[in-house]
Amino acid sequence: MICTLGDLLLDVVVRLDGPIAEDTDTYGRTRVAPGGQAANVAAWVAALGGRSRFVGVRARDAAGRMLADELTRRGVEVAGPEVDEGTGTVVSLARPDGRRTMLTDRGASPSLDRVDSDWLAGCSTLHVPAYSLVRSPIGAASLEAASLARAAGARVSVDLSGTSAIEELGVERFRRTLAGIAPDLVFANEDEARLAGELAAPVVVVKRGARGCVVRGRGEEQAYEALPAEVVDTTGAGDALAAGFLIGGVELGLEAAARCVARMGAFPP
Repeated sequence: MICTLGDLLLDVVVRLDGPIAEDTDTYGRTRVAPGGQAANVAAWVAALGGRSRFVGVRARDAAGRMLADELTRRGVEVAGPEVDEGTGTVVSLARPDGRRTMLTDRGASPSLDRVDSDWLAGCSTLHVPAYSLVRSPIGAASLEAASLARAAGARVSVDLSGTSAIEELGVERFRRTLAGIAPDLVFANEDEARLAGELAAPVVVVKRGARGCVVRGRGEEQAYEALPAEVVDTTGAGDALAAGFLIGGVELGLEAAARCVARMGAFPP
């Protein structure tokens, strides 16, 4: 059972046909689906044949109900408190060159202020995005969840999420927070790893986009090439890789990432 703790958001992915034109139309393709890093990983775990549970705040508004129902339909268990409204939204602008810009309103997600041990029942791995570490009160709840999970014999993984998340908390404070969690596994892209500095975890997976990934652990470092894929949208590829790695190792992670970039959006097909 992979438990993920964090955001469940409405994901609006816009794949632009060209540069943004000011004061007139810019054409492209749009896809609306569930999103949020924790929800993405949980959905990919289920799609790859694993068991997963999303833990986080969700709203009872129309969008929130739709998102929770979609997770459940995909085989993901959903746990955590409900609030009347406040579903967040991410608008992801994907340019023709493959680069992305994300405009994020996390809504009620950071308001998670406690973790019930029942929400982590049967958990073998707790996966925590850095987005869940840099705001209050969800940051304290994430530390509590990591402690509960480890006490129950589960491992803890952390994804560094983005350089903006690290900078929001401050690099030194983020490093202290990460050390407090003492993750067994860390996922990071090259920019995040460079900003965070030396990552003291038994296993570190550095995501390198089209160049695959590097796995560091037990004093060794191994590079793996990305699988061939026609890249449509890179949104969520790192989450797909993390999900595959958590349940089946690097080969399954790279397979999931290749499947993800071949279509629009972060959720599995």
